[in-house]
Amino acid sequence: MTRILLVDDHKIMRDGLKAILKVSGEFEVVAEAETGTDAVRLAWTLRPQIVLMDLSLPGMSGIEATVEILRRVPATRVAILSMYEDETSVVQAIRSGARAFVLKKASHTELLDALRAVARGGTYLSPEVSDVFLSRVQKGDLNARGHAAVDVLTPREQQVMRMIAEGKTSKEIAVTLGLGLQTVRGYRKTLMRKLNVNNVAGLTQIALAEGLIGQNRLSASA
Repeated sequence: MTRILLVDDHKIMRDGLKAILKVSGEFEVVAEAETGTDAVRLAWTLRPQIVLMDLSLPGMSGIEATVEILRRVPATRVAILSMYEDETSVVQAIRSGARAFVLKKASHTELLDALRAVARGGTYLSPEVSDVFLSRVQKGDLNARGHAAVDVLTPREQQVMRMIAEGKTSKEIAVTLGLGLQTVRGYRKTLMRKLNVNNVAGLTQIALAEGLIGQNRLSASA
């Protein structure tokens, strides 16, 4: 039986999902979380096979929680269940490492099919979500320049990237944002992986190209 951590800030939604999963006989909900912070903690403690994650959570977003969970527990797979199907939400979720994106309006059958696919090591996108990617590919927008556009980074990742590009050290960033030093270093690694660069110079170049910082601010920090 596949062990699942259920993350949603609405109890009525969690109760409905638990009922669906229980009836299937294939999935066991080992814990529930209402916030992204709790989701990270429970994923680290329980090591579920799948985290079924909502995007809209109080405090740490579902995207940020996904990134942190996969950084700490790489073997865990994340499936996003969301009411949002806009391009930014979809691309951010996939870039964060999620293996599935299912809309909350999907049928019970579709949700179970998605979880089965993820449990087998595969991926799943709701049909409407697949259309988003098809449209971007047809327009030539998806990864066209060899790296992700900054609009697929989480707000926190953009914030950290901006400070890195402005020449701030990891310690300075940690103090300014109230984060742990290791957390900031983890963000650096995640940014380099997601943007396909190997050093701070590469991050700075992308930050300039994408308008995260201006040339005048870069010169001032040099």
